[in-house]
Amino acid sequence: MPGVFFPARFCGEAADPNELREFQKLAVQVRVAAGKTIFSEGELADSVFGLSRGFVRLYRLLPDGRRQILGFALPGDFLGMPINDRHPVSADTIGEVTLSRFSRLKLANFILSSPNVLRLLMEFAARQLEMAQDQIALIGRRSAEEKVSIFLVNWRSRLARITGSSEAVPLPMPRKDIADFLGLTLETISRTFTKLEQRKAIRILPKAVVMLTGLEQPPLLKGGTYDPHILL
Repeated sequence: MPGVFFPARFCGEAADPNELREFQKLAVQVRVAAGKTIFSEGELADSVFGLSRGFVRLYRLLPDGRRQILGFALPGDFLGMPINDRHPVSADTIGEVTLSRFSRLKLANFILSSPNVLRLLMEFAARQLEMAQDQIALIGRRSAEEKVSIFLVNWRSRLARITGSSEAVPLPMPRKDIADFLGLTLETISRTFTKLEQRKAIRILPKAVVMLTGLEQPPLLKGGTYDPHILL
């Protein structure tokens, strides 16, 4: 959906024309360069951001200084829930992004008066909760190969909802981001990608992978515990 800004992406086919028109009036389009911080954990959330184009990492810093990535926002996602008065996470750009910026108070009033957008926000919140639960389960798995395989399958599933299916699955984030998301070291991530390529589960491309048949059911997941439709 090139050129489509956040309100239309968020509402999708369920958009009510009148609500969408008012939604768009509230949005200020902002471009942010690669590697920039959009907001930091704990800052006052006077503004709410929705992602129109590009990718954003959402993370927290642990007490010992390590970074735990909690998720990767895609076009059509709010960067956190728009009702929080403070940002519960930090958000950095992965490449250049285009955002829609909203006044939190104006957006909250609009949502309360817009039943369709309120329903979509509740669905978004439910997906965020499910993603958090899935990540807890994913980090708890013992096999690095299993973690990476599930991440790749689910990342492809998320991207397909936006861009459609393609042979090559973009990986715009550096491998260190994947390591910090899965609770692994960078060295383990690199070794695991190599192992998956050696057993012909993937083919590694620059900032992308081609996912082959062997990755659909990773060896340790054939007992029925793996649902390839879980969203990360």
